[in-house]
Amino acid sequence: MIVSFSVSNFRSFSEEETFSLVASNRVSGSHEGHAFSIPDSKEKVLKTAVLYGANGAGKSNLFKALRYLKRIALKPRKKNSGTGRETFRFSTGTDEPSSFDLQFIAGDKLYRFGFKVDNQRIIEEWLVRVKGGREIPVYERVTDESGKVTIEANGLKGKKLQALATVGGPQNQSFLATIQATLDGSDFGKELTEVLAWFNSSLTLIAPNTSFRSLGHSLDSDSNFLEFASEFLKSSSTGVDHLKVHKSEITEDDLRGLLPEGVISKVLDEVRDDEDGTALLQLGEGNELLIERTDENHFYRITIQAAHEHQTGSIINLDITEESDGTRRLLNLIPALHHLRTRGGVFFIDEIDRSMHPILVWKFLDFFLKSCGGGQRQIIVTTHESNLLDLELLRRDEIWFAEKDANAVTHLYPLTDFKVRNDLEIRKHYLQGRFGAIPFLGNLDRLVADKGLSE
Repeated sequence: MIVSFSVSNFRSFSEEETFSLVASNRVSGSHEGHAFSIPDSKEKVLKTAVLYGANGAGKSNLFKALRYLKRIALKPRKKNSGTGRETFRFSTGTDEPSSFDLQFIAGDKLYRFGFKVDNQRIIEEWLVRVKGGREIPVYERVTDESGKVTIEANGLKGKKLQALATVGGPQNQSFLATIQATLDGSDFGKELTEVLAWFNSSLTLIAPNTSFRSLGHSLDSDSNFLEFASEFLKSSSTGVDHLKVHKSEITEDDLRGLLPEGVISKVLDEVRDDEDGTALLQLGEGNELLIERTDENHFYRITIQAAHEHQTGSIINLDITEESDGTRRLLNLIPALHHLRTRGGVFFIDEIDRSMHPILVWKFLDFFLKSCGGGQRQIIVTTHESNLLDLELLRRDEIWFAEKDANAVTHLYPLTDFKVRNDLEIRKHYLQGRFGAIPFLGNLDRLVADKGLSE
């Protein structure tokens, strides 16, 4: 679970801004099931957060900052490719370092991972375990101006880890990514295994135009998920009665007709090297290729169809691409609910209301809060949908706002910064501008009245 995330000098963030999911003591007694105990602490972390802001206010930049942190944490970088950071552009301080600091719960421990970065190198990097208010370094790294990487790794155990810390790694690549790319999982030790597993498997970032990868394969291989997704779509008035998945074996010649030769060669090499001997490629939404290696390679095409009951007993099947944008968006979000019903994880959904009806967005979060109780389960969303400003659905500290000042700098602040009664109609007051984070429009009536524009 994410406990807090701080960022500075990145896109619309200038000075450091912090997005905190630590439960406020001032909201104690409200929606108690919405918070989870932080290990070795008397505090709790919230299971849900909703971030509001006008178009261009910077709420999606928080999502992009976390995506950048995850990429730096896990992905090796090419030599001389720099760090790929995007600085705040509306000041003279664009050459200053950008900083990212994430507190999160992995396993049963609280960690801090972060770094300071310029265009060419990761200047500082740290992985710390937080226990009872104390910070216990797992490793700390600095890079000097010549590009030399120095790592203090007193918290790392094992000869291979210590040897790798002595070598240091590339200046533009995180030490965490170097560890994952260089060593076997058996060499990581318990803490690094927990941290890398959290970044790889527990933290899922869903952009507005993201299609859920391996959706067809997941539906085909998990009958419980197929039943859940079908029932959720049917209950959401999408017109879909149930989903159907078609998995058909194809020949290698068929495969070569679908993919460029260079891609095929690369994929077959990956299958050969992969322990599971499988590879999955997405041809398009609801259209996937699965390659399995047993004694020989087998190739399968997986497609998703939505079944509609046209008349009693009469079923019409449509490819998922023929469904509405809202139905396809919902289908790509349903895996988050299914995942969080059965295991832990964090889902950060940017613009959850994209193409979805306001009532459905409300029910989506309500379903999560009611059915995904217990354990380390968390959903964070950005939205414009004001129907979520409902104190029967959310706690006050679960509601956040993003607003730009006169210098185009994004600031983040929670609803708890305001004195509001529990019976206050939050939605009404938000739309009236009491909490900021809404568009303040110019005199559009003047433009309508302008003869040059109206003719």
